[in-house]
Amino acid sequence: SPAAYSLISSALSSPTSGSGSDPLCQWLYETFQSSDPHLRLLVLSFLPLLSGTYLSRIHTSDSSSFPSFSGFEAVLLAVYSSEVKSRSGKPLLVQIPDLSQPSLYHAPRNKPADDRSRQSAGLLSPPLEPHLAVKSTKRAVIVGTALDCYYKQVSQMPAWSKLDFCTFAAAWAGQDCPCRTKLDGDDHDHHESGNGNSNGHDHFFRKDSGFSNGTRSRDGDDVGSEDDVIKDVVVEMDNLGINKEDAENLEKKGVRIPLPWEFLRPLVTILGHCLFGPSNSQDVKDAASIAIRCLYARASHDLAPQAILALQSLIRLDKSARAAAKAAATVVANAPSNANTPSKAKKPEILLVSK
Repeated sequence: SPAAYSLISSALSSPTSGSGSDPLCQWLYETFQSSDPHLRLLVLSFLPLLSGTYLSRIHTSDSSSFPSFSGFEAVLLAVYSSEVKSRSGKPLLVQIPDLSQPSLYHAPRNKPADDRSRQSAGLLSPPLEPHLAVKSTKRAVIVGTALDCYYKQVSQMPAWSKLDFCTFAAAWAGQDCPCRTKLDGDDHDHHESGNGNSNGHDHFFRKDSGFSNGTRSRDGDDVGSEDDVIKDVVVEMDNLGINKEDAENLEKKGVRIPLPWEFLRPLVTILGHCLFGPSNSQDVKDAASIAIRCLYARASHDLAPQAILALQSLIRLDKSARAAAKAAATVVANAPSNANTPSKAKKPEILLVSK
């Protein structure tokens, strides 16, 4: 219920939460050990809020002011251990189709020399090792694996859980990056350069962008205040048909954190569901749309090719889906209709054949 979510959210966000003696973390830990699948889903629904609060505190400059994180880590380790058990020491693989072989959707131009089907497998995640504590070198793997467990049940997660996830994903990417407002320009804006050649990412690395090593500089004359950046984002989201309030709300939670691929991969997969899941509300889709643009700007600064390709594909699909929805709405709005004329079902035609 909204009341229960509000109370648990306030408790998890409290400055004193997350310690080993935190009764809420103890309850979440013990509840996840239950054999009742509904109770396990309840714990997973709070995983974005718990992991977001935990990671944001770990990477703040005043992290020593918090009492302890053992309560958060116990819950994350419980979810991680369940995923280790379910995988049984096996890696996660994806079958990559061989385009030289015919399929249901295409026939190769050149017939291969041998007709034997060749399949190659791509490694999504290596075999997991059991851990009894969250070490700094394994933190990304543990939290990322817990999010993999969340993704397995993401279709059953409530909207507020997905909104929390999108909010933290945008914050983890770094909210003060102005590049996310430049991702939806036309091709001329994306590929224009002085000599007419560009790799498509020149606008991310201009000297006046105010960034150095992935961190925004605070002493640049051309760097506006955070309010100006937020205002630009709200305008851009309005042009895309995204709720302004969602863009403003994404500025309230989380801090910028490191994003290794082990952690970024589950972020992208969950955001893909939030963006295109048929049962998701428009608020969830709008929040995911903002988050993927923030992550794309971050991946472009970090020069992460896997993330750039994945997030760029999601952005293009989002733009085409919104353009199609807008065109369909325009057609419906411009369709001629007469409210005074009742609609009548058309009678089937009867063909008379003479003998």
